[in-house]
Amino acid sequence: MAGTSGGTTVLDSATRELTRAVLLFSLDGRARPHSTTSDALVDRLDFGRFEPHLRSSGAVLPVPVLTEHLGPDELRPAHGDHALALAAAELLVLATPRGDVTLLVDCGFAADTTPDALAAWLADTCFDRRRILLGDRPLLDVVNERLALPTPLTYGQNVHQLVFPGGRLRRDLLSADLADATRRAALLNEIVYRGRLPAHRTSEAEDTLPPNLRNHGVTLSAHGRGVSVQAGWAPHVENGLILVAVGMISALAVLQRTRLAAFETMRANERAPMTDSPYEVRSLISRLSAGVNELQLDLAFGVEAYVDSLLIPEMLMEAFQSSLRDTLGIRDSLENSARMVERLTSVIGARSAALDAELAERDDRRDRTVSALVAAATLIALPPTLLLTYFGVNGTNVHSDRSIFDLDTYGTAYALAWLPFVVLAVIGYLLLRRVSRRSGALLSPPDGRPATVPAPRSPSGS
Repeated sequence: MAGTSGGTTVLDSATRELTRAVLLFSLDGRARPHSTTSDALVDRLDFGRFEPHLRSSGAVLPVPVLTEHLGPDELRPAHGDHALALAAAELLVLATPRGDVTLLVDCGFAADTTPDALAAWLADTCFDRRRILLGDRPLLDVVNERLALPTPLTYGQNVHQLVFPGGRLRRDLLSADLADATRRAALLNEIVYRGRLPAHRTSEAEDTLPPNLRNHGVTLSAHGRGVSVQAGWAPHVENGLILVAVGMISALAVLQRTRLAAFETMRANERAPMTDSPYEVRSLISRLSAGVNELQLDLAFGVEAYVDSLLIPEMLMEAFQSSLRDTLGIRDSLENSARMVERLTSVIGARSAALDAELAERDDRRDRTVSALVAAATLIALPPTLLLTYFGVNGTNVHSDRSIFDLDTYGTAYALAWLPFVVLAVIGYLLLRRVSRRSGALLSPPDGRPATVPAPRSPSGS
């Protein structure tokens, strides 16, 4: 639970007087980070004893591409502040090396927060996130203006909110008094489910209690799909938990995008008929193959890279990461999406093989046609050539006063010129008929009974 820094013991648990809430929004669109202009995430947030792990994995971590410090009156949820006093907020736009984007808004409140007000604020910033204002303008419009991307970012489907309680709320959640267990369950229910489930009845609160990873009276970690409550942790642990949640939200967004892209690739394959020209089919296969390659890269470097404990190999992080991953269903979704991509690859490979077979058959037909044309041309050209040679000879058998079409005079010459080729054509035809008959005899037994295939013999010869 502790580490050392400069000879001073730094605990992973700490006391927080003011509540902190971190909002994570997945964004649709791409924003590739520039290593020359973007600071590393470990330079923006304090990760304490986890920093060496993150330094060594810097090439994998999301990078801040936009950072803004906001005043207490700048961030305005759709339905007001819900009686919460926002002290300050920081906005970060994080982009992974693949360009997947997550919007992070780190909020700190200036006074004690009541559970019902906090739950209402969380619901407002989640379900009406498109109406959150920064000053007098929609938050995402300001972000797009600052980033100046070719394609504007839009809100995705996924939201996760981390609450780090302070003051009285923290003391209520960490109370070791067994009499307060029911109240703690009700508080967690109200915050994690954003006040959308009843929390005033004991049985209902216990039935809907979110996964509780730790509750030792000093720290507490509980979460649902959309909200995590982390109480009693030091700031560097809080930031580590935030990074884990960023990875999970980004991976879930990539999975959803990959699933939609896989279906679109399937439709593109179905809509393209095989009657197209070979060039068009080859172009389609190239496009589909490039799309499937991108899907495989997304699954590998946009999902698998963030859903295991390699980035921060610490038990504090692993428990939360594993529980949140299971709650979001990322593992099953990843396996299913990987199978879909594999089958798409097989379908595209089959189409490519069919195209290759069709092209080979076309080339074979073309070669046979050319050979037949050459043979026919030779058959047609040689007799006239022989006759022209015969008539061009200044011999005693050629009479200048007779037409070359006089068969009474030159019938023997015509017969000698054409007869060998006619005989050759007849012999070739008879040989082909003979080969065809033999092929039929092989397929049908002499007695007319249907052919049977002998049963395979066993290794023992019986």
